[in-house]
Amino acid sequence: MSVEFLDALRAALGADHVLCKGDLSAYEQDWRKRARGKALAVARPADTAQVATVLRLCAQHGVTVVPQGGNTGLVVGSVPDATGRQLLLSLRRMHRVRSLDTANLTMTVDAGCVLQAVQEAAAAQGLLFPLSLAAEGSATIGGNLATNAGGTQVLRYGNARELCLGLEVVTAQGDIWDGLSGLRKDNTGYDLRDLFIGSEGTLGVITAATVKLFPQPAARTTAMASCASMELAVALLKSARHKLGAGLTGFEVMGRFALDLVARHFPELPRPLPGAAWTVLLEQSDEESEAHAQERFEALLAAALEDGLIEDAAVAQNQSQSKAMWHVRESISLAQAQEGLNIKHDISLPVSSIPAFCTQADAALQSAYPGVRIVNFGHLGDGNLHYNVQVPQGGDGAAFLRDHEPGVNKVVFDAVQAFDGSFSAEHGIGSLKREEMEQRKSPTALALMKAIKQALDPQGLLNPGRVL
Repeated sequence: MSVEFLDALRAALGADHVLCKGDLSAYEQDWRKRARGKALAVARPADTAQVATVLRLCAQHGVTVVPQGGNTGLVVGSVPDATGRQLLLSLRRMHRVRSLDTANLTMTVDAGCVLQAVQEAAAAQGLLFPLSLAAEGSATIGGNLATNAGGTQVLRYGNARELCLGLEVVTAQGDIWDGLSGLRKDNTGYDLRDLFIGSEGTLGVITAATVKLFPQPAARTTAMASCASMELAVALLKSARHKLGAGLTGFEVMGRFALDLVARHFPELPRPLPGAAWTVLLEQSDEESEAHAQERFEALLAAALEDGLIEDAAVAQNQSQSKAMWHVRESISLAQAQEGLNIKHDISLPVSSIPAFCTQADAALQSAYPGVRIVNFGHLGDGNLHYNVQVPQGGDGAAFLRDHEPGVNKVVFDAVQAFDGSFSAEHGIGSLKREEMEQRKSPTALALMKAIKQALDPQGLLNPGRVL
């Protein structure tokens, strides 16, 4: 069967784009190196019609398929399992910008377009595509939408879901749904777009998207501010929202240990506010001018100093300094990796509950696992923390994960649940969090999801073992 299937694939895509031999680690190894699978083959279609052909062949031969974009996911959701029977469907060859409508403020792109390329295509027309995340040089639009990616500007512009107007999707049976609408208003039945966004390739394969664009701001200002507690960081967020309104486009928080790791592993990077218990990174986008932006920012920080919300602040004086501040924030995950294996948590909570959550979870972890080091940072503006646990100093990371990862997860996720939060904010479920879904999602919600999966993929061919 596999010989006949592979021969049909080669006839459809060309032999050069059906990879069975050689080093396939770029497709079979996940981003965090938590899992390494074995693909039956890697199929690399050039366009939507070829994707449809591949999926029709998979349906005919009963071959399961794992869609993959940039392979930058963090929950082991886009690499094959170890059986050697799953087809890896790579969309990297599909990277065209199909159209850009400056009057409608939309752009239609292939799913394999790298996020940074989409940003640059918008910027070339004086426009902004605001989705921004650390892996934007490798992550693709299809993957961003399949996982409903978040990033650093959700506070102002929303998740990937809010930035998408239309999709093109190939179904499990190989049919093409053309829903590439650039309409802001279209109440014609169920919203199929929202069904596929965030489904992690389990309901259909996203092959193209129409996304929203925005005018470029006249000026951007960036600052770091130090807060003595998480409560004061939340109070600063409230003040920034009040004083800057929609101009507040970024509000990140970084714990002291998170920045200590950056300083240890990347000593060449600046640290404007050393020793702060919590460092907040703020970004403002202004529609008027650089002078107006600086005036509003300085007024906010002066008032925060006077009110005791912050201890100190550093304002970027130019784009270079602004990029350096963001680079520090984006280097935390890399510094963690340099430090050794860690247990990652991508959680969301009501912003008002975050200080109490941190106090409770920190204490519970130290009680259960003395000496663990908490790497707490993330998008405070939209209630999303990356609350990660580094093994005790000098400990064996692999052994700690093997023996204690389930226990650590239970402590953290129990605390998240106690505060009505979510155990997955922006990274998705993949295979790493599938058991948590079964345990923590309501039976009614799970039944509805399984019914949708059964209706759209009755053979169970699309990304099996993920999400559900």
